[in-house]
Amino acid sequence: MAGERVKLVVQNRAILGSAESRRLRRRGLIPGVLYGREEPVAITIPERDLRAALTTRGGLNAVLDVVVEGGKTHASVLKEFQTHKVRGQITHVDLQEVRLDQPIHATVPLTLHGEAAGVNEGGVLSQVTNELNVEALPMEVPEHLEIDVSEMHIGDTLRLSALTVPEGVKLLDDPEATVLATVTLPTRFEEPEPEVEEGEEGEEGEAAAEGEGEETPEAEAEEAAEGEPEE
Repeated sequence: MAGERVKLVVQNRAILGSAESRRLRRRGLIPGVLYGREEPVAITIPERDLRAALTTRGGLNAVLDVVVEGGKTHASVLKEFQTHKVRGQITHVDLQEVRLDQPIHATVPLTLHGEAAGVNEGGVLSQVTNELNVEALPMEVPEHLEIDVSEMHIGDTLRLSALTVPEGVKLLDDPEATVLATVTLPTRFEEPEPEVEEGEEGEEGEAAAEGEGEETPEAEAEEAAEGEPEE
């Protein structure tokens, strides 16, 4: 289970706008918004503290005890974040205040466990679904979900209906329509046959046909000699 709570001290963000956001990032601060049960609050978070909070055992589903400038604590979860297209650094973050006694919706990673029997038969194991949508209390959201694939043979399809989840966790995806993994035969790549360029075959045929109706100079001389009268 995730069950991880991390304290995160943030500051109010009085000045808004893209220019101010760029200035904050240069100072190592991440602009964001805390969506509470009342009004949203614009905040800034030290980039180092945010990264540390989201790399604990709870990962992106950790419960964050957000403290705004020494005020009261807001139990919150990560709602959404944006990253730089090239550098991959977080550029903006949205936090959502939650009640610990009410379930929330979350996305958790899925991992495959074991070695599929079909792989030893020459097949290829493919993971089709990497994340699953669940509903659970904030402190009971799983760190990840996993399923054993060791009994899968060539041609087998593993669906969500085969997954067992911890008590208190509800799966939100379609159990029959959601495919988790498959084992299939490897795709064979066949070299294409070389194509004859258009015109080559026709030109060769035409040349042969022309050669059949023509006589060489030697043949013409022989015919002339045969036709001369004997003395």
